[in-house]
Amino acid sequence: MHTRKIPLLDKEGEPTHLIGISEDITELKQAAREKQHLEKQLQQAQKMEAIGLMAGGVAHDLNNILAAITGYPELILKKLPEHSELHKPLRIVRDAGRRAAAVVADLLTVAKGAASTRVPVNLNDLVEEYLDSPEFGKLQKTYPEIAIRLDLDRSLDIISASPVHIKKILMNLVNNAVEAIDGAGTIGIATTNVPGNGKDAPAPTPATGDHVLLQITDTGTGIARDDLDHIFEPFYTKKALGRSGTGLGLAVVWNTVQDHNGRIQVDSTPQGSSFRLYFPVADAEQIFAEDHETMPEATGNGEHILVVDDEPHMRDIACRMLEASGYRATAVSSGEQAVDYLRTNRPDLLVIDMLMPPGLNGRQTYAEIVKLNPGQKAVIVSGFSESDDVRETLSLGAHSFMYKPYTQEQLARAVKDALAG
Repeated sequence: MHTRKIPLLDKEGEPTHLIGISEDITELKQAAREKQHLEKQLQQAQKMEAIGLMAGGVAHDLNNILAAITGYPELILKKLPEHSELHKPLRIVRDAGRRAAAVVADLLTVAKGAASTRVPVNLNDLVEEYLDSPEFGKLQKTYPEIAIRLDLDRSLDIISASPVHIKKILMNLVNNAVEAIDGAGTIGIATTNVPGNGKDAPAPTPATGDHVLLQITDTGTGIARDDLDHIFEPFYTKKALGRSGTGLGLAVVWNTVQDHNGRIQVDSTPQGSSFRLYFPVADAEQIFAEDHETMPEATGNGEHILVVDDEPHMRDIACRMLEASGYRATAVSSGEQAVDYLRTNRPDLLVIDMLMPPGLNGRQTYAEIVKLNPGQKAVIVSGFSESDDVRETLSLGAHSFMYKPYTQEQLARAVKDALAG
């Protein structure tokens, strides 16, 4: 309430009466708070976009390098005698490369737009899967004095989400909660339905409609007020770098929530912190029955695959993997060479890298090829996140998109599916 006071004066200029005018400014103050909140979110989004572009470029280069570190050991391990003394060191190299690739995957999530398969899921199922995971089991053994309190709404609505990314959110938030607790404590994991017009709806509500709320709380020491505005920035961390993490955890959380058209709110006091994540409820059209039939073995029958990649080791690895999976493989080093090859040859499928500077990129290459051979089947790959070029290439008729580094099984499955499609 805002009150203005106006004095009434007599002929001598002395005050004789006082008029008070009161105005209810609750709505104005609420509108100002919402405007400030939106401006803060916009600034955060712009900052994350700039950092994400840089991180995405680094991720692309690293993935091309990691493809050799993970790919060659995998190929060698399949040919080594079972009792070879080289098995252990090769597995260590391969697994280290895969762990590095997981960090790069976080960079791609920070870069936003990371390709992910969205399926209808019950958030409770993902919570329970995470609690059954080896990562959580290791956490429990390391911090046995910390208890987990569950409060899961058993009538939870379905959301459309990437299960891998949502479980990554859970892992990062629970890890942070554990490290915020000094000694014994409790971490709460709760889910509930939130009506779009309810008192618990995210503010400001992103759109009309219902949401599912995931809330992670802890009884830790809280987050300093000066740090709250920065906790979702990549590499902003109070932890010991190299010992407690990469500094990407909360950046991954923020970007994943944004990528799912959700909202995130954080409250913190010296008695603990609370992260509230809102995910839109799936539309009826998004909810479908999944086919649980056993997938056939991903092996070929001599089909001819053309690999198009500007990286020599990627061409070599892809061809070796394809040949080991029963395909006949040929490779070219540029989009221009691929177009020339298609003038006189008709491979059954193309595996095309999206980024091949300075010549034609994957989209341009495929666009030229379908002019020569309409309906040409293709799988596109990249060490970068899904982009407009990727989506346009898929719209032109390419079957699917796959990240580098990939395993032999992933490549064989993608090729098998594309040939059958």
